[in-house]
Amino acid sequence: QVQLVESGGGLVQPGASLRLSCAASRNIIFFNAVDWYRQAPGKQRELVARLGPLGGIKYADFVEGRFIISRDNAKNTVYLQMSSLKPEDTAVYSCHGEPPNTWGQGTQVTVSP
Repeated sequence: QVQLVESGGGLVQPGASLRLSCAASRNIIFFNAVDWYRQAPGKQRELVARLGPLGGIKYADFVEGRFIISRDNAKNTVYLQMSSLKPEDTAVYSCHGEPPNTWGQGTQVTVSP
């Protein structure tokens, strides 16, 4: 089974940028779709961005053009480039691939002055 490992989280100030990485243990194109989700304390997990079949991309409304999802097949990695970060973006960000339903362990993003 393919495993997913996230990295790139951290503590940043409002307005800063971060690039999250989701590395697959083998060929990332194994998945039809790869998503980034996030879960803030006390809130439900929500979809951030989706890279679907044939390269279709979908973003949550709250992204407002600040994030970009992309994939590097040669590196078996999906990225989430985040810019203009806000305190409300603070959450654990997790990578998800399907099928089959596969989750990474998550990476913490904290946006604070």
